[in-house]
Amino acid sequence: MEDTNFMSQLEGQGPVREPQRQYYFMAKARDYITQMKQTLGRDMTACVVTFGCQMNARDSEKLVGILENIGYTMIEDETADFVIYNTCTVRENANLKVYGHLGYMKKVKEKNPHMMIALCGCMMQEPEVVEKIKTSYRHVNLIFGTHNIYKFAELLWRCIESSEDGQKSRTLIDVWKDTDQIVEDLPVERKYPFKTGINIMFGCNNFCSYCIVPYVRGRERSRAPEDIIAEIRRAVADGVVEVMLLGQNVNSYGKNLEHPMTFAGLLREIEKIDGLERIRFMTSHPKDLSDELIEVMGESKKICRHLHLPLQSGSSRILKEMNRHYTKEDYLKLVDKIRAACPDISLTTDIIVGFPGETEEDFLETMDVVEKVRFDSAYTFIYSKRTGTKAAVMDNQVPQDVIKDRFDRLLKAVQDISSDVCSRYTGETVEVLVEEKNSHDAGMVTGRMSNNLLVHFEGSDELIGRLVKVRLDMCKGFYYIGTLTE
Repeated sequence: MEDTNFMSQLEGQGPVREPQRQYYFMAKARDYITQMKQTLGRDMTACVVTFGCQMNARDSEKLVGILENIGYTMIEDETADFVIYNTCTVRENANLKVYGHLGYMKKVKEKNPHMMIALCGCMMQEPEVVEKIKTSYRHVNLIFGTHNIYKFAELLWRCIESSEDGQKSRTLIDVWKDTDQIVEDLPVERKYPFKTGINIMFGCNNFCSYCIVPYVRGRERSRAPEDIIAEIRRAVADGVVEVMLLGQNVNSYGKNLEHPMTFAGLLREIEKIDGLERIRFMTSHPKDLSDELIEVMGESKKICRHLHLPLQSGSSRILKEMNRHYTKEDYLKLVDKIRAACPDISLTTDIIVGFPGETEEDFLETMDVVEKVRFDSAYTFIYSKRTGTKAAVMDNQVPQDVIKDRFDRLLKAVQDISSDVCSRYTGETVEVLVEEKNSHDAGMVTGRMSNNLLVHFEGSDELIGRLVKVRLDMCKGFYYIGTLTE
């Protein structure tokens, strides 16, 4: 009756009421966890395992925030009382990893009658995946997708109710095909107290022929600029000095707002926030990277000197098949513009090898772009067929032995160039944000330069979260060994 009365109060008041609704379910779950702690005589533990991109990492921070609010103690062990897998489905290998974890967890759960297992994220937006889990992994308690992550507290409470009613074998499934809602203002537990990701938009409208993201993340939805600014101000007041603005294609931010604003315009407003020292963003689609954005990057004192600009292929023919809406020549001209405005910019990229129909000539076009641009680093991927995408049914799928040969050649070229390019800062003194103790040497700390390169140097715990000056003594290929100068 209590639930029914509360729901009737909220009826018709729309998504702006969702935070209040979810806090209500957090309170109910918190009472249950408190009772379980007393019954078991110990803490109730939870573990969140994250696969995939920075959008997923940010979603996991939201899940952890809600779990801690409810009363769970977070651990990194999958023998926890509640284990949630935040999944990715960009490549087939990500799916196989999740199935591997679920197979292992069946025996683990048999030893802990109180354990619950949940799955969320992009992989859960695929109907055939959900059906497979229902039939082959019946020990999973909860499945939900990317569009209703904000309902996590409510769904968790429904699982608890089912468990208490003796329905432990039932899997609760709540996956939406799409949504136009944006619900924030729920608990978030940041991995780092001094930096955080900020969602500025959700979804993607590009429909690259190889990519499943538009199908699992939905259409583009931009957050209101005033909400983004307010969230960043709160984060800065809480000790954050660096933000990462997140979206599948941040360059198209603002197009669907009632009062449209460009991404460049949003950056100008964020730069005005006192106390914020660094601004990063990803991911940028080359077709939408405007002259206005390049100008803002060139003028800014806070935007980091790093741009991730996915190439995917250097062949104009393949780029057309990929539905990327730019040519090899367009990409190279864009790089020239960026470097003219930001001479010290660090450029990184994504490259796919073995897209259907890729010939040796197409591959050599990609190698040519790599040689001309000289990326600081590149994430190289073997094409992965994703069911439901246009490329999955294309003719002329490239043989695996040919793909492997090309991949190895590309990887060597990328690594050789990267090692040379990254060493150009040797001897310089740069500003570094100290992030953590060095994992191999307790007397050292690890920080990140504006261009995203890592630096290891002698220092104590009290430096973590601070911006300090470090002399770069020696380049080790993809990172530096340095000396603190202040």
